[in-house]
Amino acid sequence: MSTLRILSYNICRGGRGKEAHLSAAIAQARPDLVVFQEAIDPSVVERLASDAGMAQWASRRGESLAFMSRDPVRHYEWHRPRFSRHAFLEIEPGAGELRIFGLHLSALYSAWTEQRRVFELRALLDSIRRHQHGFHVLTGDFNTIAPGDLLDFRKLPHRLRALVWLSGGQIRWRTIQLILDAGYVDAYRMLHGPDPGYTFPTWAPHVRLDYLFVPAAHAGRIQACEIITGSEPASASDHLPFLTQVAD
Repeated sequence: MSTLRILSYNICRGGRGKEAHLSAAIAQARPDLVVFQEAIDPSVVERLASDAGMAQWASRRGESLAFMSRDPVRHYEWHRPRFSRHAFLEIEPGAGELRIFGLHLSALYSAWTEQRRVFELRALLDSIRRHQHGFHVLTGDFNTIAPGDLLDFRKLPHRLRALVWLSGGQIRWRTIQLILDAGYVDAYRMLHGPDPGYTFPTWAPHVRLDYLFVPAAHAGRIQACEIITGSEPASASDHLPFLTQVAD
């Protein structure tokens, strides 16, 4: 059985001007396939694919999700559920059954935006129901925290603290619980237990926003999860790259 190294990476507002740092961070991870968020500038994705020696890439101007792959993929397609802010990206990387679904859910910490993320995620899960029992992964920037994870609101910028205050001073985090209730396993938490696994922001990481999930029946295919740290990732974006190795 072969392995696939999948990197989820939010490159912050398109990444223009940070290409060299992004390329160095990606090289550090040695991925086979990268799922980007905030990749709104195709020329940046093209440059990153060239720097990494990737065989294929795809991006659409103004669309958050993009990808690049070391080997040509079998199929890829953007899907936009009704009322969702972002499309999600479906990738079939090779000859096997694996499908990768890249996500970027709505941002900001408030009760209203958490409700919106739940709505977006339900639309996604409805869309991929036909793959529910096959091997597939959900990965990307979910912009929310998991059950049991903590968020120190005192570390938030003033405008975000104001949103929390307007939400009544607390937020009922439901998005990740919805995924778990649908029969998925949080790959990082499965392998690392209580380790916080912070991925945001790079200058003072204090929250985990980036995830990879697999159906529980395929949890044994998760071989490794790693958050890529160091000077290059810290300089490249506000999110740290998140790498998962799966047996495909």
